Amino acid sequence: MFDNLSEKLDRAFKVLKGQGKITEINVSETVKEIRKALLDADVNYKVAKQFTDNVKEKALGQNVLTSISPGQLLTKITHDELSALMGETSTDIKLTGNPTVILMSGLQGSGKTTFSGKLANHLKTKRGKKPLLVACDIYRPAAIDQLHVLAEQIGVDVFSDRENKDAVSIAQKGIAHAKLNGNSVVIIDTAGRLAIDEQMMNEIAAVKDAVKPDEILFVVDSMTGQDAVNTAKTFNERLNFDGVVLTKLDGDTRGGAALSILSVVNKPIKFVGTGEKMDAIDVFHPSRMADRILGMGDVVTLVERAQEQYDVEEARKIQKKIAKNQFTFNDFLSQLNQIKKMGNIKDLVGMIPGVGKALKNVDIDDNAFTSIEAIIYSMTPFERENPDSLNGKRRDRIAKGSGTTIQDVNRLVKQFDDTRKMMKMMGNKENMAKMMQQMKNMPGMGR
Repeated sequence: MFDNLSEKLDRAFKVLKGQGKITEINVSETVKEIRKALLDADVNYKVAKQFTDNVKEKALGQNVLTSISPGQLLTKITHDELSALMGETSTDIKLTGNPTVILMSGLQGSGKTTFSGKLANHLKTKRGKKPLLVACDIYRPAAIDQLHVLAEQIGVDVFSDRENKDAVSIAQKGIAHAKLNGNSVVIIDTAGRLAIDEQMMNEIAAVKDAVKPDEILFVVDSMTGQDAVNTAKTFNERLNFDGVVLTKLDGDTRGGAALSILSVVNKPIKFVGTGEKMDAIDVFHPSRMADRILGMGDVVTLVERAQEQYDVEEARKIQKKIAKNQFTFNDFLSQLNQIKKMGNIKDLVGMIPGVGKALKNVDIDDNAFTSIEAIIYSMTPFERENPDSLNGKRRDRIAKGSGTTIQDVNRLVKQFDDTRKMMKMMGNKENMAKMMQQMKNMPGMGR
């Protein structure tokens, strides 16, 4: 996400590396590089110019404290301006109606139908709502099928009327269905086109007038840059939508849409989609996104995702087992599954400050855990519960059964043993105290 932009901004700040103070000359050089980076990321020219003018003005008006360098100061100013450019604070969707009606809009291929499913799942699991998806794409039968498949995956209801070719009628019937069945939120998935045309705009405007939605969201493919911003402007002129959804942020995103859209249409980004899975949806936080663009990570979102998967009772059981040195491969597998539920592995790594930048050229396969799971699943139930029973003969059988090598199995068992020892040590207060004392006595430590 924003890798190219992040790299170029990092290069821009290096202009000030080693400089003792901020001057008009060195700030101008840095700001010029920042503007180039933004334009290369397909940010609107006027937005990029105004942004860099603001950064330059604030930088020249500051005195550099002895505790920070000019580069650090300009990074801080750029961070604040990026955050302001994207909205400063997160903006929630309105869930006021009974039922709440949310109208989805956007071009075909923007990920609108998939996001409708993600939003339904988000409202069900995070907000305790009972959503209904309404299929109003009367031109693309596959869209109706797709909505039904997604709804089945997340366990929510769908209203569709395949024989009806009137989008307004389907939307109205869907809302009536929701009222009869106690659905608290109605999400209307409308038709899209490959390009804006009058028929589409008239149709969605008619649906809006008929159902009077509480919230209108414009879904945009973040990989399309300025084209996305121009499309948003046209939709906003007709619909006056409430917020923007950026999809496909896990792809080769240049950043232009995220950084320009608020300035052009004056509407906040409310959600981002970061993958194909139904839980790959995040509330948009401008400050956190600025952190990630500048390579500072996003620890808050990482912790939030971890907390969502954190099972207190399960943690207590595992803590007791660790204390008794009874941590097993079944427990290890359970922990692995919790990590996988947190999302795309490369995305998670990018949230750790400094790590994303260090591993920018490393290909992190999302299936990295597949071979580990294959090895563990090739063990018998007895072996999983009794890791110490894994002798050479058993390891050879496991390697053949999992399609891996004996070296792979040995490596996993060693890593598991090392992890188990470390966890036991950390769970023992006396051992931790000894370890801290030993660290204090190391050369250069505790002095």
